[in-house]
Amino acid sequence: EGGGKMAASGTGGREGLSGPGSGGLSLLGLAPGAPSCPHGPALLFVKTGQGGEEGRRFYACSACRDRKDCSFFQWEDEKVSATRLAAREEYNRNHQPPFTHKQNVERYKNFVVLLLSKRRFCQECQQLLLPAEWEEHSDHQFLCDISTAQLKSPSQLLYPLENKKTNAQYLFANRSCQFLLDLIIDLGFRRVLSVGTPRLHEMIQSKASQEGDFRVRSLLLDIDFRYSQFYTEEEFCHYNMFNHYFFGGKAAQETCRKFLYEDNGERVIMVTDPPFGGLVEALASSFKKLMAMWKETENEGHKNQEMPMFWIFPYFFESRILEFFPSFCMMDYQVDYDNHALYKHGKTGRRQSPVRIFTNLTPRLIVLPMEEGYRFCTICQRYVSSGNQHCEICNSCTSKDGRRWKHCDLCQKCVKPSWFHCTTCNCCALQNHTCDKTDAGCFVCGTAGHKRSTCPSLSRA
Repeated sequence: EGGGKMAASGTGGREGLSGPGSGGLSLLGLAPGAPSCPHGPALLFVKTGQGGEEGRRFYACSACRDRKDCSFFQWEDEKVSATRLAAREEYNRNHQPPFTHKQNVERYKNFVVLLLSKRRFCQECQQLLLPAEWEEHSDHQFLCDISTAQLKSPSQLLYPLENKKTNAQYLFANRSCQFLLDLIIDLGFRRVLSVGTPRLHEMIQSKASQEGDFRVRSLLLDIDFRYSQFYTEEEFCHYNMFNHYFFGGKAAQETCRKFLYEDNGERVIMVTDPPFGGLVEALASSFKKLMAMWKETENEGHKNQEMPMFWIFPYFFESRILEFFPSFCMMDYQVDYDNHALYKHGKTGRRQSPVRIFTNLTPRLIVLPMEEGYRFCTICQRYVSSGNQHCEICNSCTSKDGRRWKHCDLCQKCVKPSWFHCTTCNCCALQNHTCDKTDAGCFVCGTAGHKRSTCPSLSRA
C-alpha cells in the first residue's frame, strides 16, 4: 500500500534487468545458504549476453535497487574470508533498529500512561520519546501532546518514505481503504493478512478498539520497522516481501502461521500492495510461500485451494502476474493514494490511477460501487468501469485503463483509443510514433504506451 510500500522498490528496478536474448540481468531467486545483508538473505542474479548466454552469477540486496542504499554485493563463486564474514555480521548487527520489537512494546506501555503534555514524538528519529530521552533529542524537531487518536493512526504520524529509488511509501486514500474493508467484510472474511498495507491494518485495528461487535482481525507484515512502536508482536511482524524474510525469526513465523490457522470457521484473506518497482517474480515467490503456510494449517479444506488474495498493482503488470498466478483476474476498480500526484481517482484519460486489484476470487463476487460509475456486465459476469464497453468481437470488456478501447480488425484485438494501425509496423501504435521497435515507446520491449521503468518485460527472467 502505499503505506506498505516502504520496502525497497527493490530488485525491481535494478538497472539492466531484462528479458532473454536482450542482454542484461536475470533474477535466479533465493538460493539455499545465500549470504545476508541488513535486509535479510540476498537474491541471486546472473548477467546475460545479447544471445542469452549466462555470465557470472552474483548476490545483491533483495530490497534496495541502488548500491548507495545497500552496498551489498558478492560473486556466487567468491571465497569470503573469515575476517570479512565477521565484519559483515558486525555491519549487519549495527544496521538494525535501535530497539527490538519487544522493547518497543514496553516503551509504548510506558508512553501511553504519560500525561498528554509529556508525550513527544521525534520527527527526525521517527521515534516516540520518553521524558528521560528528551535531552538527547533536544536539537531535533518533535511533535508534542501526542493524542491517543494519533497513536491509533501511525501512518499519519510517521513520515512517508518517498525516496523512489529505495522506498515508495504511498498510502491508500480513505476511499480505497474503506472500500477494501467493506468488501472484505461483505465477502465473509474475518482475518486479514496485511502484507505491506499499514493503512488498511490501521483502519481494522481502530474499528476493533472502538466497535464492540467488530470481528475482523489483522496481522501486518511490513519492512517498515517503525510500526513496531505502535503494535504488539501479535499485530505486526517485521517482514521483507522480496525474500520472504521474517526479521523476528521463528517466533515471528509462528505468529504468522497461527494467524493463518482458521479457527471457528473464520476465513482468511491476504491483501498486499507491493512497491510498483518490485520484481514480480520475487514477490510472487514470497506470496506463494505465504500461501503454502496457509495450506499447511490443519484445515483439510485447503488441500486443493489457493489462499484468497487481493494483490494491488498497476494494470500494465497484468501479464506478469498471470504468469505466476493463472487463476487471478484483474478488477476494474481504481485504487488511489493520498500522497501520490498521479494515482488519484476521478481524473480522466491517462491521468486516472493505473492501480488495480488482482484476485483469485470469483470476479462476480467483487461488487464495485455503482455510484462511482461501475456496472455489471452480464456476459463477462463481472463489474466493469463505465468506459469499459463490451466488445462483441473479442467477447470481453477489453479496456484496461478506464477509457473506451476500440477494436482493430487487423490486429484482431482491442487497442487504446489513441492508437492507430501502422502498416509499416503491422500493429497499432500512437499516430506520431517512429516506425522502429526500440523507439515505439518502451526502450526494453518496443511497445508503445509505457516507458522502460514500468515495462512488464523489465523483470522477466
